[in-house]
Amino acid sequence: MNLGMPEILVILVIALLLFGPKKLPELGRSLGQSIREFKKGASEIKEELEAVIEERPEKKPEEKASGAKEG
Repeated sequence: MNLGMPEILVILVIALLLFGPKKLPELGRSLGQSIREFKKGASEIKEELEAVIEERPEKKPEEKASGAKEG
């Protein structure tokens, strides 16, 4: 979904009409902070998952089969 310049202008005009010129900077600031927090949380989860994957030893198929027979 690509937004061209006319679509962006229509969205901005609607936002200006809905919220007024005084609220727009505040809304933009809070939206930016929300996006930053979301990206930070997503990156932390990604790093944690990568660390868990690196720590977990891979078992060979032979070990799994022999371990099941012995138990």
